Amino acid sequence: MGDRVTVDENPLLLERQVCFALAVANRSVLKIYRRLLEPLGLTHPQYLVMLALWETSPRAVKDIGHVLQLDSATLSPLLKRLETSGLVIRRRRDDDERNVDVALTDTGRDLRTKALDIPQAVVSALGADMTDLEELHAVLTRVNAAALRAESDG
Repeated sequence: MGDRVTVDENPLLLERQVCFALAVANRSVLKIYRRLLEPLGLTHPQYLVMLALWETSPRAVKDIGHVLQLDSATLSPLLKRLETSGLVIRRRRDDDERNVDVALTDTGRDLRTKALDIPQAVVSALGADMTDLEELHAVLTRVNAAALRAESDG
């Protein structure tokens, strides 16, 4: 049991890994969202789609996928479930049937009012200072952009 290496000596220590910290933070924060979104009848991925549509509706499926960084195989079932729930309508474009637009229904638009409390409820549940969360968001945005660049370069 004498194999314990100090943090400074071992770059492979679990507690030093960015991926581990991100994974744990992701699971922890999504648990909070899951609890808050359940009364709205939304999963977290569905909530992200709705956020995109509350910004702009109708919106092309390709645009939603780009904004959320989701591929078609992941996005299509989400949209189908949202449509089955009566929150969105998918329509092929008249000018190009290969393209599909997604629009909010009245029910989908009305759900926005109920969702307005979600961001503040998450902040409260985290018990974090808003400045810290804004800084974290900025850092994660830079990390995500760098990861996308690295992926496209590789």
